Amino acid sequence: MIQITALHKYYGSVHALDGLDMTVEAGTVYGFLGPNGAGKTTALRILTGLARPTAGRASVAGVDLVADGRVLSRRVGYLPEEPAFYPWMTPSELLDHLGRLHGLSSAERSRQTRELLDLVHMAEAGKRRIGGFSRGMRQRLGLAAALVHNPEVLLLDEPVSALDPLGRKEILDLIEDLRDQCTVLMSSHILADVERVCGVVGIIARGRMIIQSPREKLMESYARPAFEFETVDAASALRWADWLKVQPWAAAVRLEKVVVRITVNDIARARQELLASAVAQEIPLRRFEEVRPSLEDIFLQLTDRETTL
Repeated sequence: MIQITALHKYYGSVHALDGLDMTVEAGTVYGFLGPNGAGKTTALRILTGLARPTAGRASVAGVDLVADGRVLSRRVGYLPEEPAFYPWMTPSELLDHLGRLHGLSSAERSRQTRELLDLVHMAEAGKRRIGGFSRGMRQRLGLAAALVHNPEVLLLDEPVSALDPLGRKEILDLIEDLRDQCTVLMSSHILADVERVCGVVGIIARGRMIIQSPREKLMESYARPAFEFETVDAASALRWADWLKVQPWAAAVRLEKVVVRITVNDIARARQELLASAVAQEIPLRRFEEVRPSLEDIFLQLTDRETTL
């Protein structure tokens, strides 16, 4: 459904995309990952026709990107990271207007407006002015707007970043259900969300694809054992994290306030030494557990390796 071959995009001396290759099969929910500045948003803008590549080829739903823009727009729905709307419009007016632009009949527009507002839990706000909406409400409305013409491909740039936990769960459930209706390419920095809903994952860095693989196969191939410790204060966590970083059996150490997460390349030795070292260094522990390796662990492992090459 999406095919990208040797795609380049230059902004002066900056190579936003540097020979990107990517394939997205029909019916897939594809997680598109990469560090800030890796080229994700640039690639999404090219796939929507909002930007032109410097070199390379790309097609969406069988439409080459050099084709007529209206042909592409009928097949693609796009939710940018921060959708913008006319503030004086209501959601009902906006969806009706977009349906008119896509050639929907009056009856189709009325049905789509009603169903989509229900879908994103905004039926009660259908007659309110968009100018008073929170960012989370605008993001919900943006998803409805992207779906108004029943696109074959849905491109989502950070679709849940502005939502509260309940809103995130509702939208992720919706995205998961969309796999039966269209192909979804979802860019997100919340890797737990990608791990939950995406069947295939592609990771890019420096404008190039590092790896793309079914999620479970990626987890089996790259996941390393991990341990997580919670200390009683940030100073202890920092002191212990610094010590762990130089141990030969430690592959990666991540510190978040009072929580230390360590990925290891020798689980037997780690089991022997971790608690012993905490006791020896008088690290006050609140919690200690061996945890399931996450997609975030693999992402950091692969992107750290790429950026140090």
